Amino acid sequence: MLGLAVSHRGTMHPVISKSLYVHIPARLPSSVELELPTILQSAALMSVGLLYEGSAHPQTMQILLGEIGRRSGGDNVLEREGHAVSAGFALGLVALGRGDDALGFTDTLVGRLFHYIGGKEVHKERSHFLSLSTDEQNRSAGQMMDGTMVNVDVTAPGAIIALSLMFLKTESEAIVSRLSIPQTHFDLQYVRPDFIMLRVIARNLIMWNRVHPSEDWIQSQIPEIVKHSIDALRDDNSDVDEMDAETFVQAYVNIVAGACISLGLRFAGTKNANVQELLYEYAVYFLNEIKPVSGTSRNAFPKGLSRYVDRCTLEICLHLVVLSLSVVMAGSGHLQTFRLLRFLRSRNSADGNANYGIQMAVSLAIGFLFLGGGMRTFSTSNSSIAALLISLYPRLPSGPNDNRCHLQAFRHLYVLATESRWIQTVDVDTGLPVYAPLEVTVRETEHYSETSFCEVTPCILPERSILKTVRVCGPRYWPLVIELVPEDKPWWSAGDKNDPFNSGVIYIKRKVGACSYVDDPVGCQSLMSRAMHKVLGLTSLGASDPNINNNSGPNSVTVDQLVSTFSSDPSLIAFAQLCCDPSWNSRFDGDFQEFCLQVLFECISKDRPALLQVYLSLYTTVRSMAEQVTNDNVIVSDSLLISNLKLVLAYNEALLSGRLSASRGGIVQPIFMGSLRKRVEDILSCSDGFKIDLRKYLNSGRWHDEEESKEEKNLVLLSWYLKWFSVPVPSLIKSAVEKIKPNLVSSSLVPLLRLLFPTTHINALGEIDKLFSSNN
Repeated sequence: MLGLAVSHRGTMHPVISKSLYVHIPARLPSSVELELPTILQSAALMSVGLLYEGSAHPQTMQILLGEIGRRSGGDNVLEREGHAVSAGFALGLVALGRGDDALGFTDTLVGRLFHYIGGKEVHKERSHFLSLSTDEQNRSAGQMMDGTMVNVDVTAPGAIIALSLMFLKTESEAIVSRLSIPQTHFDLQYVRPDFIMLRVIARNLIMWNRVHPSEDWIQSQIPEIVKHSIDALRDDNSDVDEMDAETFVQAYVNIVAGACISLGLRFAGTKNANVQELLYEYAVYFLNEIKPVSGTSRNAFPKGLSRYVDRCTLEICLHLVVLSLSVVMAGSGHLQTFRLLRFLRSRNSADGNANYGIQMAVSLAIGFLFLGGGMRTFSTSNSSIAALLISLYPRLPSGPNDNRCHLQAFRHLYVLATESRWIQTVDVDTGLPVYAPLEVTVRETEHYSETSFCEVTPCILPERSILKTVRVCGPRYWPLVIELVPEDKPWWSAGDKNDPFNSGVIYIKRKVGACSYVDDPVGCQSLMSRAMHKVLGLTSLGASDPNINNNSGPNSVTVDQLVSTFSSDPSLIAFAQLCCDPSWNSRFDGDFQEFCLQVLFECISKDRPALLQVYLSLYTTVRSMAEQVTNDNVIVSDSLLISNLKLVLAYNEALLSGRLSASRGGIVQPIFMGSLRKRVEDILSCSDGFKIDLRKYLNSGRWHDEEESKEEKNLVLLSWYLKWFSVPVPSLIKSAVEKIKPNLVSSSLVPLLRLLFPTTHINALGEIDKLFSSNN
């Protein structure tokens, strides 16, 4: 039933509702008598509450209200308190956080709940029963009432829980004022100490925003009469009666335990350091009261309480505080908390007097601490807080079959409060998980201003409701910022595509020149820690001397090893190994080897490995042009390479002049581009073999056939010359010269030709001037 209700939580599914109500005798006709175990009825009530969660369904609320004060069916009357508690939880779930906004008979509902707690609203109770129908009066015959008298010991826990969940986070002063902590000696004796703990929890759940992680706040929960009595117990000459002392101490330890549970619920899954330190100190304090094991507790804590209270009560309070501590640190695997839990387990085993409930609490706390293998933690939404309160109900069982006060199956409902806020960074190049520092910024709350703190992945993020930004920081990875606007949903469901942390993975990219934190924890292998000229020197020696590895020492480094720390690209590593090959000199010259090494480091240091091919292509193009001038054979006959070179140079000039903007500067080094330009100009200007073909072309305006040319390579060089220097067609040149000569003042045509042909190179204009001057 519980699993079915959880699967359809909050849906009010009619078919499932009918199947659940079959197991509640109060909903069956009076003629039908079924002998249902009380445990089964309690589970059915909780299942109804889960199925109708947050609906504030009036009829369901009325049924559950009646079940709080109704005897459980059958002969087993020992589990009736558990039946009432289940009905209280169910009623609180149906009206979860609705408060006064809940539909139906709210005033009557609240009045009856306070009557079950032990209030004095008798007239409301009578008027309500007078208005019941005959069928409902017959069903009320089995209730735990004698007129207006109520068995408070049975009904109070369920009613307190119902009120706390109904008015969860509503800040209702009216309810809190009526749900008061005993302030007089008579009230302390009238209310059971464990019920005082429940009242403290309920008040703090209602006044959610007033819970503060400080010792002063915990002390503010304790009434003045209890404080004065506890302080008087420190004086050996005090005249406090032993019975009164026991009353005050019982109230004190239960109030402190209730305040610690409230802190655990308020800061569930937050890993708040202040809460952790405070709860840890109180856990050590209770531990020292049972059996002194540590002197780290504060002197402000009252000592010697074990003389006035039994050990069982102190043990329960201790383990409730430890459970609250594990709820706060859920999923973190906090080492100090784990050491405390391990000590408690070993201590209980050594003493041999720990009961089942104590062992269960320690085991549950260890499970919370490593929740989901460190990948899940608790949420503080209304539904999650209700599920946690059901799981942490402060009545520990005495044995595996003890269901008198709380059905043990309900302890597993903590899974409803879990959510995955685990985050892992993955290297986008290798696809492997890596460590990376994150800067997490949380929004301003009533407890602290906007705060930023650092985490190292994998880690658990804060709740979505307070999370503002997550930024990948550190020098080894490119920065990445994820901003979350307040208008987004307060949390995401599993697999939500709008979740920026979908599947708990953030893909990041490592900067070149830096190693991962696994390979290089202290950063001694990064680019900044190596001297480039020393690496080049070792590489040059390694390329020429095959025995360099034997003489370089254990701290030497080769180019391929260095490149492997910068990039995992197999093509770059293979190219580096080729540069280190000892047989390089037999195939290439030293200048080309040196150029390859310089370009390799240029590309990997600036995270541009694709430029390696660009550099090599430009270098080999200009080198082929130079070889074609010195050799008689035609090596490259395509003139398209000249156009490509001019396009590269034009782009570089636009970047340098500011006409184009690039976020990371130019693509290719400007010095290298300038050297290419100078080299091409020298090649074309120093070659005289094609000058005769150039003059014939300018005079006749006709491109000579290959048969008329002495060498085929001269035609190729001529085409390069015309394209590189942007020489106009001969007809335009002749027309310009004819216009210039009548107005020519000086003997040179170059200045006026420069004005007419601004894109033509000055060297080509000089050749045109020589040609037409010689013709004259």
